[in-house]
Amino acid sequence: MYGLGRVFNVIPAASGVHIPLTNASAVSFVTYEDDGSTIATIKESIDGASEQALDVTNYPFKAPGIGGTWTAMAEQDDTLDLGDDTTNDCMVFTVHASQLTDGFNCVEVTVDGGILIAILHDLTVQRYPANLASNLVV
Repeated sequence: MYGLGRVFNVIPAASGVHIPLTNASAVSFVTYEDDGSTIATIKESIDGASEQALDVTNYPFKAPGIGGTWTAMAEQDDTLDLGDDTTNDCMVFTVHASQLTDGFNCVEVTVDGGILIAILHDLTVQRYPANLASNLVV
């Protein structure tokens, strides 16, 4: 079986998208921007409505976009800032379903530039890629 559908699901263009954590226990976000100035804002929602800042502590990591050593960043909250680090222009952080406020089921991350990829993992239901449920709230 493939990794896609068994271990993870992917949203290649995830900025500003409400991602439900009903079929996965966590989602990891990967940001990349050439100049290394990415700022990511994290919100939670109920099926895309009733948005609010996700008040959790995050422990992001940064690295060069072309590969290299991952470095732990300072503890951050609902706004993650890569700063003006032009060497480390990639950032990764994870949100667990258990971190959402009771009744909230979606995560939305918006970046101010660059790309954002969401990788849903620890899937609660495994399916072949063609049979994966939609990973978006429309």
